Amino acid sequence: MSALFLFLKVKEFVQLSNVYYAGSHGMDIMAPPRPVKSFDGNTPTVVMDKKGTEVLFQPAKSFLPAIQKILTELEEETAKIKGARVEDNQFCVSVHFRQVKDEDYQNLEEKVRSVLENYAGFHLCWGKKVMEIRPTIEWDKGHAVEYFLESLGLSNSDVLPVYIGDDRTDEDAFKVIQRRGQGYPIIVTSTPKDTKASYSLTDPSEVLSFLLRLARWRKSSSSSRSLNQIWGVVN
Repeated sequence: MSALFLFLKVKEFVQLSNVYYAGSHGMDIMAPPRPVKSFDGNTPTVVMDKKGTEVLFQPAKSFLPAIQKILTELEEETAKIKGARVEDNQFCVSVHFRQVKDEDYQNLEEKVRSVLENYAGFHLCWGKKVMEIRPTIEWDKGHAVEYFLESLGLSNSDVLPVYIGDDRTDEDAFKVIQRRGQGYPIIVTSTPKDTKASYSLTDPSEVLSFLLRLARWRKSSSSSRSLNQIWGVVN
């Protein structure tokens, strides 16, 4: 299932037209439709897709043709490794090995690296039971958080960004919020981990509980209780 398909499915599920969406580690950012902004040399050009959804920023767009070639090669090279799954994430290619036998992993990694050798503008990194080939650009989830805050005019405000994640790649976003000195970087994990997050939730059910409490707090925001008391997150 491609990242673009997942992106559209998330939008279909959420069914909110007045929110921003980010995918592919922040390399694909969409916003509610509005008049196209003029380009002043400092602001990214804003374009509209066929459905009238504003595409704010795609810093790795020039890599798309090469990514499709990498995707095809990886599918061919890994086809005979049982349990391996190659996923098109639009701006990166993921190779999932959760279902791969331990004795087959080394062979899988070697095949992935052999494909990568032919593409100088890409690098290999790891997530949870997944290898990812990404464009070598100065962009990650942390940069995406900074971009949102800057483009929405919130970088110098007293807004408290809340970021929830369970993957190694979320650490970049946690670090950005920590540097701000205000906000809630929250890791989802059932075991202790070395992390830049300041708070933790154990599993998706606790995430849901947290978000419900957040919504209730928003409706009664005149309360003088601290956010920690209301939300019950663990620091």
